[in-house]
Amino acid sequence: MIKKEKLRIDKYLWSIRLFKTRSLAAEACEKGKVKLNGDNVKPAKTVNLNDEYEVKTEARKWVIKVTGLLETRLAYSEAIKYYEDITPPDELNSITFQPAAFNTGKRLSKVGRPTKKDRRSFEEFMDED
Repeated sequence: MIKKEKLRIDKYLWSIRLFKTRSLAAEACEKGKVKLNGDNVKPAKTVNLNDEYEVKTEARKWVIKVTGLLETRLAYSEAIKYYEDITPPDELNSITFQPAAFNTGKRLSKVGRPTKKDRRSFEEFMDED
């Protein structure tokens, strides 16, 4: 399970369970959300022991230190042994996940088209003249 050869950063981030898929990890690298010493990292960058990476995910910002190289994806309880979370406490609360607006496709109550009842009362009002 431990790989002694070269290991790509996208595969490492996926295997330690910071990203759901490897393609999401690679996409984060390409968009500049993974940094080593303040510099953007490409997905093919080789991971070394004791490297410190800044990683921004949807949920939060991580600062991790590589303590072991993990090639395959393991259970979370095992995967956390291969990195050390050194995120400063003030950064833990800085990013809060903002989900997309909840939209069921239905219009809000009392907004938009009139209901049948509204239409009938309006017609009654117009007929009174």
